Amino acid sequence: MNIRTATRLPSLLFSVPTRSFSTSRCRFEHFHGADETTFSRVTSATKTNERVVLVDFYADWCGPCKALSPVLEKLAGDVETKTGSGRPIDLVTVDTDVHGSLAQKYQVRALPTVVAFRDGEPVKQFVGALPEGGVRKFLEEV
Repeated sequence: MNIRTATRLPSLLFSVPTRSFSTSRCRFEHFHGADETTFSRVTSATKTNERVVLVDFYADWCGPCKALSPVLEKLAGDVETKTGSGRPIDLVTVDTDVHGSLAQKYQVRALPTVVAFRDGEPVKQFVGALPEGGVRKFLEEV
């Protein structure tokens, strides 16, 4: 290595192009089969102050629940889906056969029942398998 190369070497090291990556929060999170601890954490006021959390109370044996779940997942994951408050959506699914105490606490009497949480409080709910248009209308009212 001669003196010319040695003086150019530091400048060559710094001129190498670099890529930087950054991440942002996901459009939505899906907490499938949430237990009471996860449910409490996800529906808390700190978690729902900037988001709407939809809680889907379901059972594996429930036919209408199986019809509604893909609709909720599709809408929650769609960037174009808007709530009336303009907040993004997270989805929590609670198996009522496993976590019956949560279903009792929110007076779930039929399946599926979907409860929307905003600012740590349940603000609206619907019962039964709604078509996609019905769920969109529900989200506009939240």
